[in-house]
Amino acid sequence: MHEIVTLQLGQRANYLATHFWNLQESYFTYNESEESPIDHDVHFRPGVGADGSETYTPRTVIYDLKGGFGTLRKYNALYEMSEGAASGQGLWDGQEIVRKQAPILPSEYQKSLELGTPAPRLTSETVRYWSDYNRVFYHPRSIVQLNEYELNSQIMPFEDWNAGEELFNDLDKEHDLLDRDVRPFAEECDQMRALQLFSGADDAWGGFAARYIDRLRDEYGKKSVWVWAIEDGARVQRHHQLKKDVNKAKSLFSISPQSSIYVPIVDIPSKLPSYIDVDRHSRWQTTALISSALETVTLPSRLRPYHDFEASLAGDDGRHTIYELQCSINPQDVDNKSSKDEEGRPKAQSEFDIDFTYGDCDDKDAHIFNQVQVTRGHERGKPTETQEDLGHVRKLRLYNSEAMLQSYHTPLRMPILDNFPHNLYPASQSSDGLSVFAALTSSIRTAQRIKSIEATTARMLSVDERENMMNGLGEIRENYETGWNSESDDDSD
Repeated sequence: MHEIVTLQLGQRANYLATHFWNLQESYFTYNESEESPIDHDVHFRPGVGADGSETYTPRTVIYDLKGGFGTLRKYNALYEMSEGAASGQGLWDGQEIVRKQAPILPSEYQKSLELGTPAPRLTSETVRYWSDYNRVFYHPRSIVQLNEYELNSQIMPFEDWNAGEELFNDLDKEHDLLDRDVRPFAEECDQMRALQLFSGADDAWGGFAARYIDRLRDEYGKKSVWVWAIEDGARVQRHHQLKKDVNKAKSLFSISPQSSIYVPIVDIPSKLPSYIDVDRHSRWQTTALISSALETVTLPSRLRPYHDFEASLAGDDGRHTIYELQCSINPQDVDNKSSKDEEGRPKAQSEFDIDFTYGDCDDKDAHIFNQVQVTRGHERGKPTETQEDLGHVRKLRLYNSEAMLQSYHTPLRMPILDNFPHNLYPASQSSDGLSVFAALTSSIRTAQRIKSIEATTARMLSVDERENMMNGLGEIRENYETGWNSESDDDSD
């Protein structure tokens, strides 16, 4: 069935992943005569609830700090009978004093879901946690709270990359996290195709993710690993920004070589089109915008007609694994003549309304190595599929120094759910769902960005660490430079 197992690491990752799961839940059809274009078995697992009824829950593991889950319970309505199986008193026969924290009251939106009543409109003020707008039941094994750190703690903030690395090593030594948390989901798969990670990259979660991926590679070396590396786009004081820059450099250095695709995502880009109305201080709203692009660009991995999504990401030689995430909402000219070559084949695109990776870079003419395009909801005059040998086309593109390109299309529009920010997109454009043009692009801009990271972080590292990381980043950068030689300005000898 080519299943995908997902890991969610931290608050920002969980905000984004919650939008992702809500969208997957919306594609379910409950009429036997109507088949969804989405193969739900890719991301969801069948199971049995506490009362013996069949269940269908996401194949995911959710990590967050103490206090980060909000009102989400480990044992939900599907499994609540299991919660009553409390352990005995043990060897202690004295009097027990139980102290409990004040419970977090469920949001009005969650109350409406439980009662089956019309849902109230969510706002930035009413969304306190990512669980406040969650619509999905999770298996109890999916919920993993890390009690060593507390959310938003001023005493022990979970910000330093090395702290995340240390926390993973300590937990893995004590519990074997892969054996406890990942293996039960992986062993349920008929043929697991990929491991997908949502993680912060410029805080301690980057260190946690780096060591986690090391272990995943040791155990599942031949499986694809997709990493959505989320970076904070908010303006902060200079010393905080320098710490974030060092964390980003460490994540890029440690994670990208181990990943099949590594996608830095800025939450949220500094430049946005005028038709976007987003509250930059609300993670619920900013990650909703990101989910429009991310959920669209990964659609081919779960659409029934497509089976070669991973092959299209590999490019010509598999060296370019760092991708940029870009999209345009309700585009009007995706299928015009300017987006095709002289023989009518789609061309790689550099003009998008939103660039989630290098949004502050204006180099639209940068050389593109590989691009995966996905259009949804947009009516096409002709189907994108041709009778040409795709292998021959790719060899021809490589010979002509053209970008590798794979284009996918589906008429399935992106639904606007009742838990989505109602004013994010113009109401006139989103009433019946969105048309989205999204892409994953590997280009020479990555080399430019790595060079900037090297210059920024070199002076912040110790001598030994600096030499090792600069050499590693330099080797990564060389993969994204074209025409470099001993006389090049980019020569790093």
